[in-house]
Amino acid sequence: MQEKILYEYAILRLVPKVEREEFINIGVILFSKKENYLKVKYFINDYRINAFCHELDLNFIDSNLNALSKIAEGIYTESAISNFDVAERFRWLTATRSSSIQSSRPHPGMTKNLDKTLEKLFKEHVL
Repeated sequence: MQEKILYEYAILRLVPKVEREEFINIGVILFSKKENYLKVKYFINDYRINAFCHELDLNFIDSNLNALSKIAEGIYTESAISNFDVAERFRWLTATRSSSIQSSRPHPGMTKNLDKTLEKLFKEHVL
């Protein structure tokens, strides 16, 4: 019998106008210290975002999300944060900030398969 793995996840949000505090879920961050696992999965739904706000540069948003994904993997050479250990990178990714890309507070869970859990959370919260 496979042992369950403790994980934490946070939802990535696009906040077009920070002062209004309205957001669209655009991604998931999944972390497990025990498995040294940290991944970001995101999707920019142009139609949904443009129905909400026309003022955003979606290419710029995409490049920022791509950088966050690479930081999670520890392969973004343009940022020293990529050199942090997995737990520190997760805490940095989920830190409270006042920008157009924010995350929810982290939530815990247990799973037998982190990749499947990432897909499940992504489908439930983003798609």
